[in-house]
Amino acid sequence: MSGGDFDFLDGRWTVRNRRLADFLDPDSGWEEFDGHTTGRLFWGGRAHADEIVFPSKGFSGLTLRLYEPETGEWTLNWSNSRTGRLDPPVRGRFGADGTGLFLGDDHYAGRPVRVRFRWTGIGPDTARWEQSFAPAGTEGTEEEWVVNWVMEFSRGERS
Repeated sequence: MSGGDFDFLDGRWTVRNRRLADFLDPDSGWEEFDGHTTGRLFWGGRAHADEIVFPSKGFSGLTLRLYEPETGEWTLNWSNSRTGRLDPPVRGRFGADGTGLFLGDDHYAGRPVRVRFRWTGIGPDTARWEQSFAPAGTEGTEEEWVVNWVMEFSRGERS
């Protein structure tokens, strides 16, 4: 895959969210809520920006995705209306199977964490994004990752 990998995300989507109350505690309980997003491509598909709105949560987020031809990787950059700051980016690419895997470093509740975004199930009317955290300094084995936010994207009317 290459520049154009995020072409699927262009346009309007309805998003069903499922998120852990505490991003590092798999037993903290899940909350579910709806959102909607509108995305737009730039630079012939080598850049994508979108805004996602969470009406019941009272905030929204912006994502800027940039393809780097020299490395063949994307950086995914997130900010939300509550902080107004860019979080550290995650970096990665899509594999031959169509799964996108992006990794980075950040902090959560004052603790350093590894961050993983995974894009799967991509089709004309569906996509799935999941975020996971693992404690910084760990090997990042599958058992160490805590899936803490899942977004199921579908085409259709806003929630």
